[in-house]
Amino acid sequence: MSTALEFCAGLPERHFDEGEFLVREGGATSGQLFFLAEGTLEVLKGDDVSITVLSEPGAVVGEISVLLDGAYSASVRAIAPSRCFVAEAGLAFLAEKPEAALWVAQLLARRLYLVTTYLADLKRQYSEHDASLEMVDQVLDTLVHHHDVGAVEPGSDREREPNY
Repeated sequence: MSTALEFCAGLPERHFDEGEFLVREGGATSGQLFFLAEGTLEVLKGDDVSITVLSEPGAVVGEISVLLDGAYSASVRAIAPSRCFVAEAGLAFLAEKPEAALWVAQLLARRLYLVTTYLADLKRQYSEHDASLEMVDQVLDTLVHHHDVGAVEPGSDREREPNY
């Protein structure tokens, strides 16, 4: 059993049919945290960009919107019949279960580590083309120095880079 599922004892379960959305990008947060018990979920940005597929029991959905009390940053839909444990009041759930909050914090820290490492590797690999990777510097700066969530607009509305 995944560590995350150990926190789910007593939580209600919800079943999702193939094609059913758990959350929709830009939608107001419901405050719910979803923990995948079984099935397969797809994370989407916009209508057509698949970010990843989640099939590992214990995968969590909704953590960013719950922690930032903001709109959902992506859409998540079931691409196979799926079952999730649902913490209806996600923030209260994390406050009542510090071990679950630590698990989510470590998950987010691992993601941030992977992103910053990847961006630093890109910067190193393309250092001879420094003008073309100016955006990498901007992204790294944003990740490291901006602590006020409201001060940064996520996304990338930039001109395409030349092919190398």
